[in-house]
Amino acid sequence: MALAAKEVNPETSGKPLLSVNNIEVVYNHVILVLKGVSLEVPEGGVVALLGANGAGKSTTLKAISNLLAAERGDVTKGLVEYRGQRVDKLTPNDLVRMGVIQVMEGRHIFEHLTVEENLLTGAYTRKDGRAEVAKDVEMVYEYFPRLKMVRDKMSGYTSGGEQQMIAIGRALMARPRMMLLDEPSMGLAPQLVEEIFDIVKKLNEEQGVSILLAEQNTHMALKFSRYGYILENGRVVMEGDAKKLAENEDVKEFYLGMASGKRKSFRDSKHYRRRKRWLS
Repeated sequence: MALAAKEVNPETSGKPLLSVNNIEVVYNHVILVLKGVSLEVPEGGVVALLGANGAGKSTTLKAISNLLAAERGDVTKGLVEYRGQRVDKLTPNDLVRMGVIQVMEGRHIFEHLTVEENLLTGAYTRKDGRAEVAKDVEMVYEYFPRLKMVRDKMSGYTSGGEQQMIAIGRALMARPRMMLLDEPSMGLAPQLVEEIFDIVKKLNEEQGVSILLAEQNTHMALKFSRYGYILENGRVVMEGDAKKLAENEDVKEFYLGMASGKRKSFRDSKHYRRRKRWLS
């Protein structure tokens, strides 16, 4: 089946906050991972970047935040713009100072520091004084009351859900305008996933943080996003309004394991992976 005509995203009809334009990424000078990926995130928007493991979601986020060099990766074509300025040649520190913060997959925290010390490391680029930083620590605790209860605990001894909260709270301490969230639901119980996504939604609505959310949990990501892109083998193969994507039969069948309202068996899903229509 041929790809449908590209939908117009009403949220990005004006100038987007973040624009990724036809980028290609190569690892070790030979391995082509991203193949002409383009996407946009509007000011104040929540956009989902969906796909199976290995589709290129994390690589896309690292290309935006300029973290590829540590993994011997390079953006070889295309460009990334933030607030109308080309940023793919800047350093990660430059982007943090501009308000682009990535929360890495796998809850990268400083395990030997307390919860509050971890949060304070997120404010290292700020120059507005201790009082403002302390005020923001209390704001983080308002969003994550569980962290306040363990503020003096060594972070390495906190739960997986608490560590994900620490990672997001630390990013919030940098006062981001744009947050890149990489698989925030990974390894968490469904109840915790719901709790964290609810908090992310509040951050977007109350703090005005624009969010690009890379997720394998398609159902949850589309529930909390307004627009979505689906990656397969380093290419964007489908995009559109989040609600429409959630109702799309191909998306339901392949990513949600559902077809015509009935859950498919694992064997059927494997068969569908082999015959997936939109890539043919």
